[in-house]
Amino acid sequence: MLIHKEQLALFRQQYWQYYGKLLKFKKNPSEPLAQSLSDEFDDLFSTTTNYYDLDQRIAKTKAKNEELLLVLKHPELPLHNNLSENGARVQKRREDVSLHTKSAKGTKAKDTMMSIVETCKKHGISSYKFIEDRVHGTFRFPPLADLIRLKATGQKPYDTS
Repeated sequence: MLIHKEQLALFRQQYWQYYGKLLKFKKNPSEPLAQSLSDEFDDLFSTTTNYYDLDQRIAKTKAKNEELLLVLKHPELPLHNNLSENGARVQKRREDVSLHTKSAKGTKAKDTMMSIVETCKKHGISSYKFIEDRVHGTFRFPPLADLIRLKATGQKPYDTS
C-alpha cells in the first residue's frame, strides 16, 4: 500500500508539472511547443506502474488524448470545466431556494432567464441592462450568441458600454 501512495504521489507531481506547462502554452502558443507538449503527453500517459488502478486510469486518460489536447490546436479553450460546473451549481441553488417551478412553461422561462443572466455575467454585461435593451427594442447589445462565438475565437467583443 505504501508503494502505491508513493507511485500516485509521483504521478500526480508529474501531472501537475505538465498542467503548468499547458497553462504557459495558452499564454504564448506556438506550433513547436504544441508538438513538444503532445509528445510529453504521450510519454506521461504511457507510464506504467505496479499499481493496477493507477495504470488503468492513466490508460483511460491516454485514450482520450484527442479531446484532452484540443487546447494545443485551440489555445482559447479552457483547460478545465469549472465554468460549466459553476453554471450547474447556480441551477441547483435556485431549485433549492425556489422549490422548483409549477409548470413546464415556468421551467422554460426560469431556465431562459438563468441562462441570460449567467451568460451576461460571464461577458461582463449587466443582465438588467441587457434585458432592458431587449424589452425597449434599442438593441445596443449584440445577441449573446455572437458574444459567445467571439469569445470562443479569441476576438474582442463588441463595445457594450
